Amino acid sequence: MRKKMKSMSKSKKLAQAILCLSLLTGTAAGVFPTDVAFAETQPEADTPLNKQNLKSLSVSSLEALENGVKLDLGDYQGFIRLFSDDMAKISVLKKGEDEFVSPGIAKKNWKTPRFKTSETNTEFTLTTDEMTVKVNKRPFGIKFLDKQGNVINEDAAQGVGYEDGKPYVFKKTDKEENFYGFGEQSGGLNKRGKSLGMWNTDAYSYNKDTKYLYTSIPFFLGLKNKRAYGIFFDNTNRSYYEMASENDDYYYFYANGGKLTYYFINGPEIGDVIDKYTELTGKSETPPMWSLGFHQSKWGYTPEELVNVANTYREKQIPLDTMHLDIDYMDGYRVFTWNEQYKQALKTLKGQGFHAITINDPAVKQDDNYRIYQEGVKRDFWAKNPDGSTFIGEVWPGPSAFPNFLKKDVREWWADSLGTLLNEGVDGIWNDMNEPAVFNGPFHTMPLDVVFEGDNGEKKLHTEYHNLYGHDEAEATYQAFAKHKPNTRPFVLTRDMYAGTQRYAALWTGDNVSNWEHLQMSIPMNANVGLSGVPFVGNDIGGFAKSPGNVPTPELFARWIEVGAFLPFARDHYDNSAKSGLGSGQEPWQFGEEVEDISRKYISMRYELMPYLYNQFKKSADNGQPVQQPLVYQFQNDTKTYNIEDQFMFGDSLMLAPVVQQGQTSRQVYLPAGNDWVDYWTGKEFDGNQTITVNADLAMLPIFVKADSIIPRQEVEQHTDEKKLENLILDSYLNKKASYSFYEDDAKTLDYKQGEFNVTEFHLENKGNQITFEQDKKTQNYQSDIKSYTLKLHNAEEPKKVKSSKNNYDKVGSAEELNKQERGYYFDSGEKVLYVKIPVNESRKVTIQ
Repeated sequence: MRKKMKSMSKSKKLAQAILCLSLLTGTAAGVFPTDVAFAETQPEADTPLNKQNLKSLSVSSLEALENGVKLDLGDYQGFIRLFSDDMAKISVLKKGEDEFVSPGIAKKNWKTPRFKTSETNTEFTLTTDEMTVKVNKRPFGIKFLDKQGNVINEDAAQGVGYEDGKPYVFKKTDKEENFYGFGEQSGGLNKRGKSLGMWNTDAYSYNKDTKYLYTSIPFFLGLKNKRAYGIFFDNTNRSYYEMASENDDYYYFYANGGKLTYYFINGPEIGDVIDKYTELTGKSETPPMWSLGFHQSKWGYTPEELVNVANTYREKQIPLDTMHLDIDYMDGYRVFTWNEQYKQALKTLKGQGFHAITINDPAVKQDDNYRIYQEGVKRDFWAKNPDGSTFIGEVWPGPSAFPNFLKKDVREWWADSLGTLLNEGVDGIWNDMNEPAVFNGPFHTMPLDVVFEGDNGEKKLHTEYHNLYGHDEAEATYQAFAKHKPNTRPFVLTRDMYAGTQRYAALWTGDNVSNWEHLQMSIPMNANVGLSGVPFVGNDIGGFAKSPGNVPTPELFARWIEVGAFLPFARDHYDNSAKSGLGSGQEPWQFGEEVEDISRKYISMRYELMPYLYNQFKKSADNGQPVQQPLVYQFQNDTKTYNIEDQFMFGDSLMLAPVVQQGQTSRQVYLPAGNDWVDYWTGKEFDGNQTITVNADLAMLPIFVKADSIIPRQEVEQHTDEKKLENLILDSYLNKKASYSFYEDDAKTLDYKQGEFNVTEFHLENKGNQITFEQDKKTQNYQSDIKSYTLKLHNAEEPKKVKSSKNNYDKVGSAEELNKQERGYYFDSGEKVLYVKIPVNESRKVTIQ
């Protein structure tokens, strides 16, 4: 979020001296020497797996279970449980230990699928309708096959087990297998050949080679022979992934401690795997529509600036929904408090129709006159040192205690306390510093032996609970909305995640840097987050962190806003660079008239596409699919897409090919095989399976539309609540057949969970001599404002007539005139676009001849 003081392993004394000076003087981090302020924090050195100390296991006996098999592995016991036709849970534990279920798991009760078993002297086999699991007895190993008998995945010769307490799994691979997911990772899209780690780290100003970032989502996808599978290594300790980084024949993963537990999911489609994984760990919920609008934020806005910046957006006709309030709004950085001037600014913003989000940190100032701290002491709610005393660490408020979110009572108390924000009119909560970050802690976090006590008296050390800390805080924050804003859709933004946090919060990718590398890296980073079950993701547009040589130029900001306008979460956020003399603001108008116009153009386009974007989020809630998708997600049968990381699909139908290289004014674009493509700007059609070169001057974002797509749109708004959606535009690119299932609800409340929503299916067909349009109102339980549709057909010919069985559609002379009609059509001969105005209650097929 903000520029942070780091306790660096190579310069701990210097960093601690700077920290102490800052706490004594109140100096902003932004004035510290650049080499200190820009040093990224990383944890202690990796704990290697000693491959000379691996001990193979053997099956001495088996016991049939209702949903699988129990294996006697000598000192260990193994469990293979079938949760569905295409998912199995694998556990290897010390004898007598219970199987592990982390808080990341949302669905714990599964209907056991039908399966058969067979046994030979060497193997035990479980077979469902979709998958076969073969257990080799000596040495113990598992092989997964699809229903055609193809090997999907199998253990390597090194096997599975524990090395000095570290659970490990080795898997065979080949040179053609690729790997994706792993949550938030730096570097590129395809993780084959990479060494990855999971330990939530406040990695301020990270770069493409930084190993540990803010989140830990230990789930990945394998893609082999065009067939996908997924593995979720459910271990909350620090974990490691060597993805064919040492040898092309195997990959492996392991953790510093905990139990050996993983879930295997068979595809064969990437979407199938993500759907099943998010059934296991929870789907994201359909967000409030305002949160899909554009957001503006800065560390260091004064109360006056908050209001003035918001009003400037309106004056310049650049759409904006939400202003963010960073830590300055608090009283001395005490959570759940207000500086009264900021509270008045909030009221002004709310009165002018803006939404507002306030930041919230977990550190609670150690202050005997501070109610929140007093309550935490009285109720024994803090994380503890090994001797039982309260752990105190330095963060923004100074010496601070940290809530023990492992306890349900603490989470409920935290949710109750958020009323001081939500009851003042705040619409969303932004959780920061929740890795947890501790300025004077070892490697910028708590010592590993800090103790968290659970509801039943069980104790977890920080080494095990660290990666879950932000997850439990996100749950508490999410629950606060039910307490203080009942029947209002929550919006929680977080910097820290574990698997399953997507059911509570959206993610932004932390303190990025204002340079071209970060713009380039953001696209594959978001893609892998989306492939990990988290569709609501974004990056700080323009970059957060500043230093000499790392400030956004007009060109960089223009290119970033072209990408940023199409991020699932779209926010311009930056640090208080003025304090360090490194530049002025980062709002769109700060870069000159040309960049301001570019910003207006693409942010306005986002708002025109709001019905499409909202429907994409509904699909994510239904099946886990990403909103920002790498090409491989939709086109896994086209191997040319496997490593493309500077193009992406924005939803199902729009492909973006942004410029992410300085000085570039044209670029090559790959059009995936299996589809025809239409240039959004020119209307020119292209076959798939080819690379073309397109113009991309500063104001041009190359966009292509999949042929046979219908894209629901609306007229541009300055914010999502500005006006009712009365005319739905169906932007259509028709070759043969196109269809779209359009979902609609109030986009604000939870009433949709009680069935208050509409689903209308639109169908278009080109029959050669005529085009037909019809709608099928599948579900109609919501009182919609839509009165008409405007069917917009591209690359069309002027029709002789348009009619339904009961009504003729008259020709009019302009689009403006058509807007005034109940029904009719207009043909733009210059653009070759046909507009047909159709009443929402048109029950018959409309024919265009």
